[in-house]
Amino acid sequence: MHNSDYSDNKILPSEITPEHIYKSRRFFIKSLGAGIGSIALMAATAKQSVALISALPGFIESKDKRDALTPYKHITTYNNYYEFGTSKSDPYENSQSFKTDPWSITIEGEVNKPITLSLDEIIKLAPLEERIYRLRCVEGWSMVVPWIGIPLSALLKKVAVNNNAKFVEFISVERPNEMVGQRTKILDWPYKEGLRIDEAMHPLTILAVGLYGKLLPNQNGAPIRLVVPWKYGFKSAKAIVKIRLTEKMPITSWMQANSNEYGFYSNVNPEVDHPRWTQATERAIGDGFLSKRRKTEMFNGYTSQVESLYRGMDLRRNF
Repeated sequence: MHNSDYSDNKILPSEITPEHIYKSRRFFIKSLGAGIGSIALMAATAKQSVALISALPGFIESKDKRDALTPYKHITTYNNYYEFGTSKSDPYENSQSFKTDPWSITIEGEVNKPITLSLDEIIKLAPLEERIYRLRCVEGWSMVVPWIGIPLSALLKKVAVNNNAKFVEFISVERPNEMVGQRTKILDWPYKEGLRIDEAMHPLTILAVGLYGKLLPNQNGAPIRLVVPWKYGFKSAKAIVKIRLTEKMPITSWMQANSNEYGFYSNVNPEVDHPRWTQATERAIGDGFLSKRRKTEMFNGYTSQVESLYRGMDLRRNF
């Protein structure tokens, strides 16, 4: 993704809706309405989808293979989601009976209007959008995913964040009876992540409820997850049930587990290696371990959009 080649008022080719996803809209709208059980919501989503499609130019097939969409099969069967196990196949194999309906998120802390919202109330806050983002794992693999969701900022504006709020903490669900990985002590459950307030309000930061024109699968963080495309994948908390605005930086799950390897910011940075492996190159999921690796881009290719957030910071120290 060569984001620097595009001005801020243009849409990247990699963020334009492909034809096969356009054709799957009816399936997505139908499955979304059925999953939530609301005809009114289905109608609202249909209107939003029509508005979104009419606003986008035709899909431009990129000649750069780095912009190619990762097949749905790979996106949904090769995952890091330790709540369901530590092997890449565990999330798919162990999450199918996980219950995602009903669902709600509580927003509290440094806000003037704390609230608990159901999933259908959340996705009514803003039109559903399709965002094709690269997801980069700290272990060195990447995938390009067509997410469907809303800007996180739409939710935060709903609760009237006050001036004391400097950070946003995300807390995932804790259900060891359904999430077999939570029966182990690999992390201190529930899973916690965090962003600085300006990162959370950035237009690239979304709450996703679907991918590839379908409802978000359990193994990918259903029913609602964070997606922050310029950070390593573990920053994008899954199955969120609580969002807390705080004045002090929250201690995230991986910081608590090993702060020497996992910092708060966790921006994709080819110049800052993980202690056990390089971050200078990466391999796309599905290409095989013998395939040629590509160079990792600073901020995962979103430099022009997000570098101003970190102006003057030492990104080696603040990793």
